[in-house]
Amino acid sequence: MKNVIALAGLALMTIGSYAQDRMTPELLWDLKRVGAANVSPDGKMMFYSIKTYNLEKSSSKSDLWLGGVDGLPAKQITRTAAGEGDAQWSPDGTKIYFLQDGNIFKMDVNGRNQEQVSTIEGGVNGFKLSPDGTKVLFIKDVQMFDVSANQVHEDLKDANARVYDDLMYRHWGGWEDGKRSHVFWAKMVDGKVEGQGLDLMPGQNYDSPNNPFGGMEQITWSPDGNSIVYTCKKKEGKEYAVSTNTDLYQYSVVDGKTINLSEGMMGYDNEAAFSPDGKKIAWLSMEKDGFEADKNDIIVMDLASKKKENLTADKDITVAGFIWGKDASTIYYKTCVEATYQLNSIDVASKKAKQLTTGIHNYTSFTLAGDRLIAGKQSMNHPTDLYSVDIATGTDKQLTDANKAIYDKIKTGEIEKRWVKTTDGKQELVWVIYPPDFDKTKKYPALLYCQGGPQSAVSQFFSYRWNFQLMAANDYIIVAPNRRGLPGFGQEWNDDISGDWGGQPMDDYLSAIDEIKKEPFIDEDRIGAIGASYGGYSVYYLAGIHDNRFKTFISHCGLYNLESWYGTTEELFFANEDIGGPYYGEKIPEGYIKNSPHRKAHKWNTPMLIFHGEKDFRVPLNQGMEAFQALQLQDIESRLITFPTENHWVLSPQNGVYWHREFYNWLDKYLK
Repeated sequence: MKNVIALAGLALMTIGSYAQDRMTPELLWDLKRVGAANVSPDGKMMFYSIKTYNLEKSSSKSDLWLGGVDGLPAKQITRTAAGEGDAQWSPDGTKIYFLQDGNIFKMDVNGRNQEQVSTIEGGVNGFKLSPDGTKVLFIKDVQMFDVSANQVHEDLKDANARVYDDLMYRHWGGWEDGKRSHVFWAKMVDGKVEGQGLDLMPGQNYDSPNNPFGGMEQITWSPDGNSIVYTCKKKEGKEYAVSTNTDLYQYSVVDGKTINLSEGMMGYDNEAAFSPDGKKIAWLSMEKDGFEADKNDIIVMDLASKKKENLTADKDITVAGFIWGKDASTIYYKTCVEATYQLNSIDVASKKAKQLTTGIHNYTSFTLAGDRLIAGKQSMNHPTDLYSVDIATGTDKQLTDANKAIYDKIKTGEIEKRWVKTTDGKQELVWVIYPPDFDKTKKYPALLYCQGGPQSAVSQFFSYRWNFQLMAANDYIIVAPNRRGLPGFGQEWNDDISGDWGGQPMDDYLSAIDEIKKEPFIDEDRIGAIGASYGGYSVYYLAGIHDNRFKTFISHCGLYNLESWYGTTEELFFANEDIGGPYYGEKIPEGYIKNSPHRKAHKWNTPMLIFHGEKDFRVPLNQGMEAFQALQLQDIESRLITFPTENHWVLSPQNGVYWHREFYNWLDKYLK
């Protein structure tokens, strides 16, 4: 392949290490993970991170690589044990600034002459240089109130009780600790951060970026460096738990004043970006408060007149990310199209949009480099690599091949796109993934994959846990439907799941497996159903209605009892929108009766494996425990595996490999 950065030196392993010709759990964790490209100010060079994992130590680290945007050979420029975060170019392109161990550093472009440039008390969690390099913004944790008993009573040093008087006492994978992430700014003097910085949010009991998944994409400088725009949900306790109303706040570094740019807009507003000339600002916006999967539009505001325009209001899409073009006339954005993520452009004045790319893949991150976009691209069979995308033609050229040493030695299966008629007469896209060396004259076991979210597309994602290539390598055929409630097929299809979790989406699953299992190469007596989160819920629900279609089930962090789940989960806006509100009151939402899997547990008759993270506070551990208890009391073959240090996912290498070993041991026992 021409103009490909092989990165073969990363492998550091012999050919014998890859004697097997199929993907394994261990190889999956050997794969290098390529980060987003960061293009130099002159548009000629780029750096990016490559994250590697050490299975023996169950650890990871990231290093930076520098190469040309036209495919010139890249070289590794950092080799520190700690890794580098938030790396960014200096405005003149002569230095790279990065975060390490809570401090900001700078180095030459070749990675030499590393120098610490900040001494911020308590450390920094993220930062951004101003466009002229004279200032820096950063985020750090501020202790707003005490939670632990030993904070309140200093003589009780070993007391570890937590005290709460309001909701959001825990969130996703962590307990409330009384700390808030605040935005600060400081001057840069001789390339170093001056002092401790000025808090943009003094005394405010709010987070920016938004907790727990927001990053530095939610905070930005204006082109003139005179203001900072940050995203924040300025609500507390119960109000925070039931709302998605984040706003954009513009802070002036000149006079310290703050204004709300999105006041009156009730849903998520975030990821603001100024136009290159500084006259406009654009951001992603959802209209409805409390609906986390609402249509995501691009809003553009003229900063002089404060007039707002919705560029994508008349387009039946949801936007997953955007950047400005080289001037204020064009915006490039990413959206889901029939279960793939493609790059698009839109003219700001006319609102005329154009799809730039096509194909069976997902584009992930993307940034501008002259007349091209440098973008991450992945598929179900291949992790992310960087590509150069010609804006005029949509054609791409591969720039990195970080896992060539592995992929040269293994076989992958084919991915087929199928359309299946649903029970209500519509068409459902279903991916069918085949084993390597597939032989249509043989009979194979099959797996129905149930997606989580619930509003999360079964796109061409490459997962390091629900990895279809790995499933196929174990000689399973995977049936992965884009059932009701997923983006990429219009907002109506996406919204149809709310209030109907156990209705049409379940019919869509059964339509898919009933159609695909007609193929002569699928053994209909050896079919299982698997999934996590809402996919785990789907497994629990299908176990009560499947009429013996499936021979086994695997659920990871699934919702089992919607009533007890509502009483222990944290982001109640999600439950209020999708289930219909609390389970108590004079009028109980129908969803608790119709859609809760625990009400059909008496019909369960099939072996089931349950995984659950003990630190999962989104779908708490009691959900897996209740399901396991129902299985055991009915003498149904079952196993419960919990992970004390994992939350809604399995993120550590050794836990990940163990998860896969148990996953395939269970499937092989009942389907082979």
